[in-house]
Amino acid sequence: MNQIVLGIIITNVLISIKGFNDYSFLDTYKFQVGKIRNGEKVRMFTSGFLHVDWLHLGFNMYALYLFGDIVAASFGSVSFLIIYFGSLLAGNTYSIFYHKKEPYYSAVGASGAVSGIVFAAILLYPDMTLVMFPLPIPIPAYIFGVGYLFYSIYGMKKQLGNVGHSAHLGGAIGGFVLTLLLFPQIFSIHQSTVLLLSLPIVLLLIFGKKLKK
Repeated sequence: MNQIVLGIIITNVLISIKGFNDYSFLDTYKFQVGKIRNGEKVRMFTSGFLHVDWLHLGFNMYALYLFGDIVAASFGSVSFLIIYFGSLLAGNTYSIFYHKKEPYYSAVGASGAVSGIVFAAILLYPDMTLVMFPLPIPIPAYIFGVGYLFYSIYGMKKQLGNVGHSAHLGGAIGGFVLTLLLFPQIFSIHQSTVLLLSLPIVLLLIFGKKLKK
């Protein structure tokens, strides 16, 4: 396993455990719109290493374990880090934009960063099979990617569950864009996949204002 990926997983586990046992620590470093807009920008970064419980942490780290090695092995550790942290910031930036009128909106989790890594892996291997919860049916990765984007848009609009859909969406888009910027040759290798994944993003840019409350 790539040592950088392993290091990020260990860091997430240790910081999350600290947050489980110390609410003031969690409250100080979680994502919160009002606090960030008032100058506490460090929360854009620190919130990505906190989780609400073991299930939340385990799900994100398992996904990072599965896809992080693929991206790091293919692109190298430096590019992996750029995509990971760039996607984390992209997810939180989109969340700030979408929830800008909700100063008390808060969230934690590495989901935005992990979503970006998943989309980098999809661009690398669009024909690998993945399973979209709750449907236990393996589907091609590029179909999974499109479905994930549309589901995140729908979940954000309908406020489905206690889930940061905006961070998931922003992170996925961040990973998609950063991967293409770092490795533009992917466009010529998997052109149809790139165009297909671009469709929900373009629709979001055109009709995004209608999603706002």
